[in-house]
Amino acid sequence: MKRFIFFLSAGLILFLASCSSYRYNTTRIQSVDFSQYKTYGWLPGADSLSKGYFSNDIAEEKILSTANQELEARGLTYSKQNPDILFRYISIVNNKSRMVYATPYYGMGMGWGWGWGWHRPWGFYGGGFSYPVGKEKFRYAHLIIEAVDRKTNKVVWQARGSGEVNAPEKAINKLPKLVSGIMKEYPVALTK
Repeated sequence: MKRFIFFLSAGLILFLASCSSYRYNTTRIQSVDFSQYKTYGWLPGADSLSKGYFSNDIAEEKILSTANQELEARGLTYSKQNPDILFRYISIVNNKSRMVYATPYYGMGMGWGWGWGWHRPWGFYGGGFSYPVGKEKFRYAHLIIEAVDRKTNKVVWQARGSGEVNAPEKAINKLPKLVSGIMKEYPVALTK
């Protein structure tokens, strides 16, 4: 019974970990003190390769309003006149493909079994091998937010959120979550 609970718990943890649909990466210039920046502004978005997913007013509004909330929660104030730091975003959506594999038999059960695959007593059993059956096409999106020091005109921070995109409308509606995840990587803690 303990073994069954262990496998059930491990499976639940793996399932919940796989539910995180975005991956985040960040880089910065380590010598820069980000607490020196008190005001911020926005540069025009860089040319994107987004195939129309995020190249519209709705997507832009969701990205900018969420990023503004996150920056203001970190103590920065929006300014059109000589801001200390400038932000811009870049969106990219790529068409990709991946192999799809099949196993001859898969199941969960107790005891010894006969048939395709490899079996273990009292636990999980299933195919010990798989073979490719084709390719599956999918879209993978990246939203990159960069911070540029206005005085030096150098990128001092960059973060990217990436994930699979199934439908443009769903992707646009998930932008606030994606932007919030990216802004958590900004090297200034929340003040509000």
